[in-house]
Amino acid sequence: MHLKHTHTLDVPGAGLVYDVRGPLPPSGGRPALLMIGQPMTADGFDALAAHFTDRTVVTYDPRGLGRSIRRDGRSDHTPQQQAADLHLLIEALGAGPVDVFASSGGAVTALELVAAYPGDVVTLVAHEPPINAVLPDAVAAERARAGFHEAYQARGTGAGMAAFIAMTSWQGEFTDDYFARPAPEPAMFGLSADDDGSRDDPLLSKNSWAITDYRPDTAVLASTPTRIVIAVGEESAGTYTARTAVGTAALLGQEAVVFPSHHGGFLGGQFGYAGRPEEFAARLREVLDPG
Repeated sequence: MHLKHTHTLDVPGAGLVYDVRGPLPPSGGRPALLMIGQPMTADGFDALAAHFTDRTVVTYDPRGLGRSIRRDGRSDHTPQQQAADLHLLIEALGAGPVDVFASSGGAVTALELVAAYPGDVVTLVAHEPPINAVLPDAVAAERARAGFHEAYQARGTGAGMAAFIAMTSWQGEFTDDYFARPAPEPAMFGLSADDDGSRDDPLLSKNSWAITDYRPDTAVLASTPTRIVIAVGEESAGTYTARTAVGTAALLGQEAVVFPSHHGGFLGGQFGYAGRPEEFAARLREVLDPG
């Protein structure tokens, strides 16, 4: 098992904290494997990284999240800024190009990384990128997003998260039936209704709306040397992020590759959202090393 070594990289406007498991440059002639999320931080990949002891694995906290302190006076999280940060991180590792496993908002960032810096990534596995523009009901999806934001603004984290869970677990397009439902109560999901007064949560505020508003440049992505694989969880079928994964894959002229479990299928019980990390890792290994 590789020990985890933590470093800080100073970039314009932030200090990026990242963890390296394994040697740099990587041994065995295989690229380093970068695992990224948003708003998930490095600790969300602990269970998955544990199944790649034969690879050098790098995880990080995006600027303004977790341990990575930002000094740019901003609170928004954009794919463009995070991709620029990752480009500098890959340069600092001295081990590029890398393989990337990217989850959720991190998958959106990774698509921008590949588009903006095409020499940085060998293979990208983008797991359930939440991109509204690829949905036939994109306008309704934006309205549903506004719904959980409004619940958060009115009643705090518990109410906002309950509305978020209701949105992301809804099956199919966001129809009138969805919007006619009463607002879910936090207790339905084991959440507290207490309001601490904060309104800067990266998931529930507008700080990360640039992620779901992202529009992939199909022509640019098609011309990149990076092999791009869009992944979807087998248990996610019909839900918002499964539909955005399928839509993104179709935009790129491919079919989404099915992975075990759900949107958090690589988690090992963190955040009360257990997946099947051993099976997920086996599938990721197959996709990264076909044949």
